[in-house]
Amino acid sequence: MSTFYISFGQVHRHVINDVVLDKDVLLRIEAPSEGEARQRVFDTIGNKWFTSYDEETVEFEYFPGGAVEVPGITEVANNE
Repeated sequence: MSTFYISFGQVHRHVINDVVLDKDVLLRIEAPSEGEARQRVFDTIGNKWFTSYDEETVEFEYFPGGAVEVPGITEVANNE
């Protein structure tokens, strides 16, 4: 399992389970692949996000809100 981060553009703002996803945060996702992480986000909010990063390419200094998690998106279900 690997960790991936999803970023959001200037006009992308979502509130899911009381967690705000916007330009200032990264959504942290545990997934077997970057494609799986991206698909989970797409299945939840469509294409209203910017890009994805892995642990080697993420630059936290550009995201003052840090990394956040949203239950149901950020972790792999027990049956996977």
